Amino acid sequence: MTEDKPGSAAAADESGDASTDVASLLSALSIPADADDAEAAAIAAAVGAHLSDLERAAAAEGEATSWAGERWTFAGRVRGLQGREARVPDRAPRDPWTASARTDRF
Repeated sequence: MTEDKPGSAAAADESGDASTDVASLLSALSIPADADDAEAAAIAAAVGAHLSDLERAAAAEGEATSWAGERWTFAGRVRGLQGREARVPDRAPRDPWTASARTDRF
């Protein structure tokens, strides 16, 4: 097993940084010269799966930071449970438990 340098793509990947630059990942990629077609295909599949995971994580992160219609659902829950109208601000916490603890401020 080789040791990763602090600035290497593998070290950035292990740190959980979702904004890892794809170009740096591709530049760090190397296929051994003695790899046969099956090994090269396995490496390509692994890299493709990793890039797909990064894209899905970035998309999920984008969805998690947006209320995207959930504000109205949450306002309806407040109306149904507390019997009052509440305007949920954009800056309200998106975590349902945290938001429900702050409904008195809406």
